[in-house]
Amino acid sequence: MKIAIIQHEIRANHIEWNLQHISSLIDEQAGADLYVLAETFATGFLAEGSTQHAAVEGPLILSWMQQQACSRNAAIAGSVATVDEGGKLRNRLYFVRPDGTFDDYDKRHLFSYAGENKDYAAGERRVIVEWCGVRFMLQVCYDLRFPVFVRNHKDYDAIIYVANWPEKRRAVWQTLLKARAIENQCFVIGVNIVGSDKNCEYVGDSAIIDAYGNAIAACASGKVQTAAVELDMEALKRFRKKFPVLDDADF
Repeated sequence: MKIAIIQHEIRANHIEWNLQHISSLIDEQAGADLYVLAETFATGFLAEGSTQHAAVEGPLILSWMQQQACSRNAAIAGSVATVDEGGKLRNRLYFVRPDGTFDDYDKRHLFSYAGENKDYAAGERRVIVEWCGVRFMLQVCYDLRFPVFVRNHKDYDAIIYVANWPEKRRAVWQTLLKARAIENQCFVIGVNIVGSDKNCEYVGDSAIIDAYGNAIAACASGKVQTAAVELDMEALKRFRKKFPVLDDADF
């Protein structure tokens, strides 16, 4: 299957501009089976930060994702600030299919350093979705620092990390993406933003990493850019059979 990563800018609370910007970038990678966007791609991280705004905007953004998936006959993934059925604010990663159906994962590890835990409720479920014969574990940004929750129980082939990861912790992002791929013997898809907000600078470094820790697709640092690659699932299966690391893992 072909995966496209969309390294984009976000203008805080300018939803219409953000969605048009992202749509034009998706156009650059026509024919992909899956498009991966960043964390809170339509609003920016903690933008507005209110239940009232998220209750209105969350469903509208999800509807846009469904329209994009349908029109492009591809799946699309990205996180959205939204409200759950109980009225709790969630940083929710949607994985939307062309027929409009979707799975969702609520960010488990909330970024308390920036106060995300004060407004948002943490998720509890591990979520794995299958698309085009590939099983994806869904994760959001700060989750990258916590390997236990994402430990591969031989139940997935790739991890998706969507993020707003700041430039000052760039080395951590690059290192941990490779670590998660190597230790879980899987592909890792990491999508980060570029640009700046009132708190941080972002340089992207979005990449798709193979099970050896090699970048098989990447976006240039600091640039709005897209990249795509065909995942070689047969090569992954051969590697896992030849070098069965997961048989010796701690669960």
